[in-house]
Amino acid sequence: FNTVDLTAMSETGQLLTVILMLIGGSPSSTAGGMKTTTVGVLLLAAVSVFRQKDYTHTFGRRISDSAIRNAATIFLMYIALFLLGGMIISRVDNIPILTALYETSSAIGTVGLTLGVTPQLGLISRIILVLLMYFGRVGGLTLMFAAFSRTAASKANFPEEKITVG
Repeated sequence: FNTVDLTAMSETGQLLTVILMLIGGSPSSTAGGMKTTTVGVLLLAAVSVFRQKDYTHTFGRRISDSAIRNAATIFLMYIALFLLGGMIISRVDNIPILTALYETSSAIGTVGLTLGVTPQLGLISRIILVLLMYFGRVGGLTLMFAAFSRTAASKANFPEEKITVG
């Protein structure tokens, strides 16, 4: 159930809700989405670029380059999956793109809101939404590290042995 009829919202209101669902909540909360700190780090990095600073800082602390790279990677992954999922659902089930994007942002943000089209979606669209929900819950960086991390090279070396050959 909804306390407000989401289909009665204007398109502008729906788009604003899509953006907020994508951003999600703060770290260590049960909220999904890309997290407020990710967006905050990217905004601070953009301000640093506009001010032609060599580093990004806030509240008297410097933000590491690796944190900015991680934030940019997470942001791009969320946006790419959100848009790709929305376009596929819109095409496959012939629904308006804003409605499809609303559903995908709700899924990847693990929000649970819908404009009422989810029951009418086909199997492919439902699978896409399930995968987006899983991605949004587990987190982009966690899945990336699990998929692409390599075992660390051993720091220990075996002693060298002189062998007479021939």
